[in-house]
Amino acid sequence: MSETTELTSQYSAQVTGDLERNLKEQERLSGEIEALQVQLAALRHDHTVLVKIQQALGVSATTSAPEPVATVPAARKKAAGTSGTTKKSPAAGKRTGKKAAKAAAAPSASPTLVNLVREHLADHNEPRSAAEIATSLGQQHPERAIKTTVVRTTLEGLVAKSQAQRTKQGSSVFYVAANTTEPAPAETESQPEPAKS
Repeated sequence: MSETTELTSQYSAQVTGDLERNLKEQERLSGEIEALQVQLAALRHDHTVLVKIQQALGVSATTSAPEPVATVPAARKKAAGTSGTTKKSPAAGKRTGKKAAKAAAAPSASPTLVNLVREHLADHNEPRSAAEIATSLGQQHPERAIKTTVVRTTLEGLVAKSQAQRTKQGSSVFYVAANTTEPAPAETESQPEPAKS
């Protein structure tokens, strides 16, 4: 009887851990999708402004309207106790494909949020929080709507690619560029050499 209870508790702990990892991954991907949607909206706005300027100048249009990009449906959520069938999300019409967003972003001169965050980390040697980075980038680029949640997701993506490092101080999380080494670990490594006589 105790073996069954122990086995059940092990499975329960494993399932709980898997659920937590699954939810974190969903949140990360949702943040990336949101960041791409923001970039796509900015590009569409820029395109509209440029077309209006071109019309005002009386220059004939040399470029055609952009081809519609493939649509990717939003993540589906299962309600507890429902069968395997799900309905299509009303957000399915939104264009969120990574390749489509990259293709649309290619002709643009504005840097991507990933590049902005990477450059910001490279310019600052001290650890920075996602909120600090979002505030700083928002001040540098007032034309862009930069959200802390999107910056945090971008930072976590850079950490996953080993292009940034994450450190925790209490409940706060700070980020530095991957090639930046913090002085504290280096000092502790050189201290434990006691002199022997």
